[in-house]
Amino acid sequence: MGAPHSLSHSLVLVAGKVTDSVTSGFLPAAARVAAGRGLGVALLTDRPDEHAQVFDGPIIGCDVTDHREIIALGEPAALFSNSDFLQGPAALAAAYLGLPGKDWRAATRTKNKALMRRHLAALDPVFSADADRLPHDAPYPLVLKPREGVASEDVFLVHDAAELAARREEIRARRQDALVAEEYLPGDLHTLETLGDGHALHVLGSFRTRLSPPPHFIEERLEWAPPPPETGQVLAQLEALGVGFGACHTEFVVHEGRARLIEVNYRLIGDHCDFLMADLLGVPLFDLILGVHLGERLPAGLPGTAGEGGHAVADVVLADRPGVLTAAPGAVELADGAVRLSYRPQRPVGERVTLTRTNRDYLGTIRAIGPSRAEVETAVARFRAAHAWTIA
Repeated sequence: MGAPHSLSHSLVLVAGKVTDSVTSGFLPAAARVAAGRGLGVALLTDRPDEHAQVFDGPIIGCDVTDHREIIALGEPAALFSNSDFLQGPAALAAAYLGLPGKDWRAATRTKNKALMRRHLAALDPVFSADADRLPHDAPYPLVLKPREGVASEDVFLVHDAAELAARREEIRARRQDALVAEEYLPGDLHTLETLGDGHALHVLGSFRTRLSPPPHFIEERLEWAPPPPETGQVLAQLEALGVGFGACHTEFVVHEGRARLIEVNYRLIGDHCDFLMADLLGVPLFDLILGVHLGERLPAGLPGTAGEGGHAVADVVLADRPGVLTAAPGAVELADGAVRLSYRPQRPVGERVTLTRTNRDYLGTIRAIGPSRAEVETAVARFRAAHAWTIA
């Protein structure tokens, strides 16, 4: 580990915890993109030992939550992060260094759910309040959640003040960051996947999302689908937030012709749906995103046309009990008839599983792309039947 020979000639990725998106997506793409431009690749992280297990390139230890620490390391050719928590620091550092990047204000207001609601109040008013200071006439049911949380962690549907107080104390036993209580927004849950270069914003596509039953909000399955007719409303809200550079993953519900934002993740979709989308569209998605951060324009014609008339799903294998994962399949890619199927584990065999009722309970994700719903669903069912995930 250590600094690369010349940070000024490096494409620098800023990362927190190890993720497949970075390890298997962005780092290989960075090597391709950098090689074609005479640049090096370096990784900045506050977890250098963890990344050293999966990346053999230059790794620089740094408090990546502090933009001043990033700035102090030098002037790279490009600066990029795919972390929810690091969009603000990375954007601030890029702005200071005069590099292409996201507006730090947009990165901050999309991460902070209270700021997002306040900023959109005139366009789409949604009740949102500090969970410690709710008015007596708050419109229950409410969704209690961390103000800057991820992965459905500590998100609960509550029906009255007593239930909210009990859940709030339950969360406080695990974490001390700020909580918000928001109006529950009914409707069908969708995502909107976008990619912008600061000049044009491209809609790459959309997923329909199946959630677990309340009071939890676990994302159990995502199915590729045409963006709903209300997509224009979502784009207007993203524009108001200042979103338009790089990748963005937006979650929203549609109810009675109205699209309402749930949250905006100003980075590429995760949980292996990024790989599914790249395969489905037939475009070098990770390379394109990094190219934008090098100041390049996106090619005309995005998104790709691969997969039109077909079907694709990301089907999650969830832990159903706590314990040690004693058996599970490894990573695999196979063809089942006309269906391309991939499985990526998210927990190694031997790891202890703590049931959280969040997306952290994922054991792995089955990705399948095929010409029809029937063929895809049959292939997924066949894969599940042929493998065992055992928690003892």
